[in-house]
Amino acid sequence: MKELGYQPNELARSLRSGKTFTIGLILPDNSNPFFAEISRGIEASAFEADYSVILCNTEDNQEREEFYIDLLLKKQVDGLIFVAAGDRSDSLYSLARRKIPVIIVDRNVPGPEVDAVLVDNIAGGLAAVRYLIQLGHRRIACITGPSNVTPSSGRITGYRKALDEAGIPVDEALLSQGNFRIESGEQIALELLQRPNKPSAIFACNDLMAIGAMRAANRLGLHIPQDISIIGYDDIELARYVTPLLTTVYQPKSTMGRVAVKLLIERIENIDRPKQVKILQPELVVRESCGAVA
Repeated sequence: MKELGYQPNELARSLRSGKTFTIGLILPDNSNPFFAEISRGIEASAFEADYSVILCNTEDNQEREEFYIDLLLKKQVDGLIFVAAGDRSDSLYSLARRKIPVIIVDRNVPGPEVDAVLVDNIAGGLAAVRYLIQLGHRRIACITGPSNVTPSSGRITGYRKALDEAGIPVDEALLSQGNFRIESGEQIALELLQRPNKPSAIFACNDLMAIGAMRAANRLGLHIPQDISIIGYDDIELARYVTPLLTTVYQPKSTMGRVAVKLLIERIENIDRPKQVKILQPELVVRESCGAVA
């Protein structure tokens, strides 16, 4: 076979099995290292199972999401793994009606009964803010993500719950909405840190915004963690290389990808099996960017 350069006929293989051995992967922002690390787990697991992956990037746009779902179905993928661009469920209803195997990852979407791989974001937000409170912080700002995605709302719920446990009133003026990108973290932190009664700590709802907040502190001549403590969420690889090293909440990104592929292949092989939802647990990772109140 090697000497003759023989290549198996994939079309014939598909006709025999009724499968294309291809998975569609739809992400909202493939420039975000968090999603890149999830996709790495998906691709590695799919490769081991002899499946190929087609990646589509929606830029958090629901029209693009619908376009790519249509495109992937025309390519006759065996199933879809996707991180939703928002909180609408139109696409899911359409897929469910057509009995297309689909797995939701990271962001839950209300709608039809579909498999999902999620992380307990309330627990993650709770762990982050509890840690800051243990260090003596009382004025804790929160840079949130977009309001129409469930991870952001879960982390905010954890933030509020931790403050409530400690008897600290929630100051709504300390909550500002970002977009999960570095620039929004920087701009929001610049405003927060120039207030007369600035916070002593910032909980950013992802690492990119936390890194943006660190840049804002540096621009203002503030020292981290002596003048301001900053904690992120996700534990992307970059968190271990910024200065100071970023304290954050770890999400099992590779595991999310691998579990999603496992569930999807099970669904492809048995379209009528009961729905499965896997909830993974986050973990606090203490590094250098948070300190005790002086």
